[in-house]
Amino acid sequence: MINYELYKVFYWTAKKGSLSQAAKSLYITQPSVSHAIKQLEDSLGIILFYRNSKGVALTQEGEILYSYIEKSQILISLAEEKMAALKNLDSGELRIGGSDSLFKHYLLPYLETYHEKHPGIKLHLNHGTTPETIAFLKEGKIDLGVVRMPIVDSQLEVMKGIQLQDCFVAGARYAELKDKVLSLEVLLQYPIILFSRNSRVRMAITELFQNYGHQIKPEIEVGSVDLLIEFARKGLGISYVTKEFIAKELEEGSLFEIQLDIQMPPSQVGFMIMHNMPLSNAASKFLELVK
Repeated sequence: MINYELYKVFYWTAKKGSLSQAAKSLYITQPSVSHAIKQLEDSLGIILFYRNSKGVALTQEGEILYSYIEKSQILISLAEEKMAALKNLDSGELRIGGSDSLFKHYLLPYLETYHEKHPGIKLHLNHGTTPETIAFLKEGKIDLGVVRMPIVDSQLEVMKGIQLQDCFVAGARYAELKDKVLSLEVLLQYPIILFSRNSRVRMAITELFQNYGHQIKPEIEVGSVDLLIEFARKGLGISYVTKEFIAKELEEGSLFEIQLDIQMPPSQVGFMIMHNMPLSNAASKFLELVK
């Protein structure tokens, strides 16, 4: 195996046609250039240069070698430029997995800021449930995932994000409940609207009711926060939603929170990455922004 540095010296000597000019380009001494050329010629067993009045010129064999080395130098230069662009976030991509609701109601402002700062970075959002997002991460389809905690998996590293508070809400059709404090038994007498069964929010509320000795059976199951909000506004039932995601509806009065005689526990959002797997520069900068 011939040292790459010898080919580098050969390339610049051929390009400049001068040992001294090659030395200047490489920031080494002229004797070092001469020695490197001699090493390369000895290794290949051919003469690459001959001296002329202007300096040095390639032999026929040297011309053939140069035609290959020139291409490799161009590719190396392009690779170095690409690495610099990735380092400076002038190009690259950021791949995030998570639910529609967390993208829309939590990450959207951060994504907007990130895009303004780094317009050269392409954003790829993979929508899915928590199990799907974990699978995306392990399959290398995303750089990081944003999910509801807890997540227990030795292959993953999870960093805490914001805390969210889930609650039951209703629209004008159930206005008589606005100033009442309901027990779980009374609440279950009304039609309940929940997320689909494989969502983390659905699992959490099901477990909570079971801890109090009740089984929650929704009248309607949906797959998005927008439908939970709209169905509650239309009076189709009482929806279980994240309070922070319906601030506008609560303020304008199109929805109101159902008061219960138990304390609803908060939920924690987390950012998942693969354990002991280096993050791309684009993903690292995004996590710094969110933190």
